[in-house]
Amino acid sequence: MSDNPQDISHDQHAVRRAKLAEMRAAGFDPFRANVATTHFSAEAKALYVDGQDYAVNVTVAGRLVTFRVQGGSSFVKIQDQQGPIQLYFKKDVLGEERYGIFKKQLDLGDIIGVNGALFKTKTGEITVRVDAFTLVSKALRPLPEKFHGLTDPEAIYRQRYLDLIMNAESRARLMLRSRIVSSVRATLAARKFIEVETPVLEGVAGGAAARPFVTHHNALGADFYLRIALELRLKRLLVGGYDRVFEIGRIFRNEGVSRKHNPEFTMLEVYQAYSDFRGMMDLLKGIFADICTNVIGTHEVKHAASGQTINFAGEWREARYFDLIDEAAGFKLSALRNTPDYRAKAIEAAQKLGLEIHAGWETHEVVNEIFGKKIEPTLIQPTFVTHLPKELCPLAKLNAEDPGLIDVFECIIGGMEVAPAYSEQNDPDVQRQMFEAQAGEEKQNIDQDFLLALEHGMPPAGGMGVGIDRLCILLTGAESIRDVILFPQLRPGESKG
Repeated sequence: MSDNPQDISHDQHAVRRAKLAEMRAAGFDPFRANVATTHFSAEAKALYVDGQDYAVNVTVAGRLVTFRVQGGSSFVKIQDQQGPIQLYFKKDVLGEERYGIFKKQLDLGDIIGVNGALFKTKTGEITVRVDAFTLVSKALRPLPEKFHGLTDPEAIYRQRYLDLIMNAESRARLMLRSRIVSSVRATLAARKFIEVETPVLEGVAGGAAARPFVTHHNALGADFYLRIALELRLKRLLVGGYDRVFEIGRIFRNEGVSRKHNPEFTMLEVYQAYSDFRGMMDLLKGIFADICTNVIGTHEVKHAASGQTINFAGEWREARYFDLIDEAAGFKLSALRNTPDYRAKAIEAAQKLGLEIHAGWETHEVVNEIFGKKIEPTLIQPTFVTHLPKELCPLAKLNAEDPGLIDVFECIIGGMEVAPAYSEQNDPDVQRQMFEAQAGEEKQNIDQDFLLALEHGMPPAGGMGVGIDRLCILLTGAESIRDVILFPQLRPGESKG
């Protein structure tokens, strides 16, 4: 036999196809068989009562992940969505013919269903003594070698199905993601929020400053955009009388890929009438508290990138944006905001911090570069950064004391923005002015129908967006957004054949 793993794989492929051909020639097609399961693996093992071997019968199914045949009796393991369970095949129980089929026809990776009684082995492992079994899906290709797994790091994402079979850590992390999202929904439902769905295809790419993906609708003869935010549709629902509304939806931004960014990602957006950005602080802390209590079982999580322990319990820090800017700059840059020297001093501060500043940037963009590169990465513990410059978001209320600022927060955890929230702008005239005044990278298309909706009256409201993928990075200890998305975007690659 060849020492080349690829050659070995092809050899096993041929052997398994030969087995399939023999089964079909004998009148059995494993792809038409099925099994009526009674329990998942963990549920089945929980039924066992100490000292009562063979008292409980179960029917379970899963993929063969360990498979060692030994004479007249063999221990193997199958794996389902709850994890592994051990099976005991014995010739004296199954009969010589069926035990021979077990030995001859089954391979590692096959999916089988079994019926049998629970018992505990001498080593203390709860096991199913198999009374009957059925092959329900023949694996024609072998699994990756157990101790080396997927040697190509990109295969972890490109062939996620193999990663989920072989890597218990990946499987547990992505299962945990589902439970986190369920917890978010439960928290909002308990607070009387209504979940809705809004269109993915938009005539105007609004609600954020981002480059959209463009597509064409043949029947309507018009270009559409994959949505870059959920905001403007959900605010229309506030106008329509939905006082508490949320959506967990897919967002598409035709931008870069990094540890924190994927072109397609999941966003929670939530809007509450008669609230404000401080009400959203309470809501966000409630969402985290429920996840920590009911899902992960702790309020302390190790941050993968820094090695620090993030503590979600107690009071979260609150810091004003320009206080942090002044601290990083080393002088009161904020005191110069309304003076002719502001731009020059902002550029000087940024350059002293080693930042590259583009000549065409607006002053607020220069200042925000300081925040994004020198401040945000240092905020590991939960921090509400409040009162940002009005130029950074045209959809928030202007601060009553300083109209150059907006009543917002950006919640930074683990050195990245997890959730921005606003006291939402509901004055249609001010909203139009703010849209039209935008410049630079923050400029976005003006949604005229949204402005028309505001003229019918939108109640005061607090609104918040939560990046679900980033939330999962934090709470699962993942190192990259790719690790919490089942199928992240990759460059097109050739299939393994």
